[in-house]
Amino acid sequence: MNNLSVKNLTVIGFGLSTLTILSVYFFQYVMNYQPCELCYAQRNPYYIAIPILLLALIFWKKLSKIMITTLVSAMLIIFLWSTYQAGYHAGVEWGFWPGPDTCTGIGGGISLDQLSDIDGSRVVPCDRASVRFFGLSFAGMNAIVSLVIAAIFALATKKSVQKIA
Repeated sequence: MNNLSVKNLTVIGFGLSTLTILSVYFFQYVMNYQPCELCYAQRNPYYIAIPILLLALIFWKKLSKIMITTLVSAMLIIFLWSTYQAGYHAGVEWGFWPGPDTCTGIGGGISLDQLSDIDGSRVVPCDRASVRFFGLSFAGMNAIVSLVIAAIFALATKKSVQKIA
């Protein structure tokens, strides 16, 4: 991986990000695994990164070295944030710390309007993994994937900074 260019590393990061979010949709809409509130929050870094990376790759030749360095550095930060979110969620699932009241079944009172609509809604608890593969929940897998993508952008950042210097 050390011989790859900044652009090639960016393509790999974009590809892994896109594959990850497509996998999420596959499990939700085809395999019918319903996400919880924390699962939805873990998608946000991908929703931010994928369009930015796509535009950057389309206009790559027009970007200055400083812009490329800023881009890959921002992606590093985004995927470190993603790793944190996924790790937090995995910790909630393992019972290392409590999750938010809104998705663990513990919370404040309920209004009459909410009570009348209770049949139409289903709360998916954040503290129980819907499935585990090799002992890892979707949140645990996302923590690993996000960390790998962050490492790719860390290497891209290092290479990009070296090009400027």
